[in-house]
Amino acid sequence: MKIRIRNLACVWFAVSMALAGGRAFGQAGGFYEENVSASDHLRSEQAKELDSYIRDLGIDRSRLHELFKPDYSSPRAFEHSAEKLRKAFAASIGYPPPGGSGSEAAVFTKIGEDSLGVYYRVVVPVVRGVHAEGIYIVPKGVKGRTPLIISMHGGGGSPEVALFHGGSNYHDMVRGGIKRGYAVFAPQHLFSAAGYPADIRNRIDERLRLVGTSLTAIEIAKISRSLDVLLKRPEIDPKRVAMVGLSYGGYYALVTPALDRRIKVSVSSCYFGVQEFRYADDELSVPSDFRFMDRFSLLRDPEIAALICPRALMIQAGKSDDAPHRDMGVQLSPDVAAYYKSLGLGDSFKFDLFNGGHEFHDESAWAFVKRFL
Repeated sequence: MKIRIRNLACVWFAVSMALAGGRAFGQAGGFYEENVSASDHLRSEQAKELDSYIRDLGIDRSRLHELFKPDYSSPRAFEHSAEKLRKAFAASIGYPPPGGSGSEAAVFTKIGEDSLGVYYRVVVPVVRGVHAEGIYIVPKGVKGRTPLIISMHGGGGSPEVALFHGGSNYHDMVRGGIKRGYAVFAPQHLFSAAGYPADIRNRIDERLRLVGTSLTAIEIAKISRSLDVLLKRPEIDPKRVAMVGLSYGGYYALVTPALDRRIKVSVSSCYFGVQEFRYADDELSVPSDFRFMDRFSLLRDPEIAALICPRALMIQAGKSDDAPHRDMGVQLSPDVAAYYKSLGLGDSFKFDLFNGGHEFHDESAWAFVKRFL
C-alpha cells in the first residue's frame, strides 16, 4: 500500500509540474524551463496595447496643435504660421526628391492645332533622367499674357483621356480653359505602363520610399518643374496660375498648391476626404501612395487645405457619387471653411455638392476660377 501511495504521489507531482509549465529543476540538465506558450498572453497584450496606441494617435490632435497655431491677424501671418506644418508635409513625403535635373532643356513638339489653340507635347527634365510629360495648349486669338491652368487627370487616366473625344467624365476640364482664353498644361502621371505589372504605381512608390522620397513627391515635382519652364514663356502671366483636377487629379490639386504657392486658385473635384473615409472604415484599405508619414495624425485633407489658404480653393463632390468620394468631404469641409472665415475670406473657399456623379463639374469650377484668377 505504501509503495502504491508513493507512486501516486510521484504521478501527482509530475502532472502538477506539467500544468505549471514545467517550472522545475532537474529537467534538461538542471536548467529552469517553461513551456513556450507561457508568454502567449503577453504577446496578446502587446498587440492590444499597440492597437490602442495607434488608434489613440489617429484621433489625438495635440501634436498638430503644437505644430500648427494659426495666426488670423492677416493672410500673410496665417501663411507664416503654417510654415512648420508645410515643412512637416514636405518631409513626410520626401520632398523635394533628391537629385538635380542638370542642364537638359525642355522640349516642346507641336502635335496639332484647331480653332481653339495650338497643341504641343512637352517633356521637362525633373531629376536624374526623370521627366515630366504632358500636353500644353496655347489658345488662339489671345493678345498679351494669359493665365495658365494646370489640368490634372485622375487614376487610370491620361491627358488624352481628359482632352479628346469629349473628355469622358472630365467633360471640359481641359478644353474649358482654352475656350476661356487660358493656356492649359495637362500633365501625365503614372498609373499603368505597357510591359509593366498592373500594380506598377504601387511598386514604384514603395521603391521610392526605400531611397528617401515617394511617388507623390516626384509627381508634385513634375508639376512644379514644369511651372518653372512654362511661367517663363512669353504668352504666360506668371502671377495668374490655377490648378484643376478630378479624383486622383483632385488629390494633386490639393497637395501641389500646398507646396507650390505660385498656384493661386485650385479646384479639387471628387477627392476630398476619400482617404479619411477609407481610414475610418479599414485603415489598411488606404492605397499605399497615400500612406505617407503622419497622414492621419498631422496631415488630413483639412490640414493640407490649410496650406493652400488664404489662396482660393474650391472642393467639389457629386451628390450621386459613391460614399467614399462624398460623405467624409461633407463632414470635413467646415474645418477648411473655418480657416477662411477666420481671415475674413469666406468667399475664397467653396464646397460645391453638385448634382452629378464622379465627374468634373464645369459650370461651378470655371466660374470660381474666373472670379479668383
